[in-house]
Amino acid sequence: MEPLSGGASRQTWGVQVHGGDGRRHELVLRASAPGEHSAGPEHTASMELEAASLRIAAAAGMPVPAVLCASDDAAALGFRYLISTRIAGEAIPRRILRSASGAARQRLLAQCGAALAALHAADPDGVPGLPADDPLTLWRDWMDALGQPSAAFEIALRWLVQHRPPPAGTAVVHGDFRLGNLIVDESGLAAVLDWELVHRGDPLEDLGWFCVRAWRFGEDARPAGGLGAIEDLAASYERAGGVRVDRDALRWWLVLGTLRWGVICQRQADRHLSGQTRSVELAAIGRRVCENEWDLLELLAERGMLS
Repeated sequence: MEPLSGGASRQTWGVQVHGGDGRRHELVLRASAPGEHSAGPEHTASMELEAASLRIAAAAGMPVPAVLCASDDAAALGFRYLISTRIAGEAIPRRILRSASGAARQRLLAQCGAALAALHAADPDGVPGLPADDPLTLWRDWMDALGQPSAAFEIALRWLVQHRPPPAGTAVVHGDFRLGNLIVDESGLAAVLDWELVHRGDPLEDLGWFCVRAWRFGEDARPAGGLGAIEDLAASYERAGGVRVDRDALRWWLVLGTLRWGVICQRQADRHLSGQTRSVELAAIGRRVCENEWDLLELLAERGMLS
């Protein structure tokens, strides 16, 4: 066994198994962390729910690791767990972006759009127990609970309430689809990881989150995940799924995603400052709150959204 980097909410281990047939099997063990369900404003999926989501995603055609077993019963290993196959490739965003040519970025962007279209075509009723919070209520409640007033966040939330588009449907939503949670190899997208924020909701949430500035990793000229244009992402999603993407609604979800990340940064800092989890990393994330305030004001200023 070897600890794997990444995965802030759960421990992740690489496991090499030598079977009785003489073959070597490369697996990944994801282990629950104590108190993970109280770590943030969003529900953290149980291991069994995460496994069910991975299976329905695989059946729909999204590239994901194959689940071997999962259990919310800690009796066997001393913690809740999920064991899957290990997918070879790169997951560190800056390495992916630094090494990819223009053509490779466009290919990966198209694959991301197609993967999301496949997931969103799956029946969410096929995964019983998916949480289905109203996002505006969720983030309003957490802004109030944190007690850290932000004029920029308040302005953004009020704009979101006033301009909320009709839902684009109901789907299985990954909840954290972005570089950093994707395995990429020489052929492009190899696997989608980290399903602990999976839920039931509007499919455009995943597309908007992918385009949040924080997940461009400095590649601001390529607003869709640091890979290319938002229009290219939407077009690839449409080609793969046959469902039109409302560009104005997608932009609304981009604004909401930016607000969401800002509130999460506040929450992470609060975990450190309150003494719940003393961590330099959490303190550093808290310093990024102001970046999201800036990004929100810029988004709302475009096309006169602040008027």
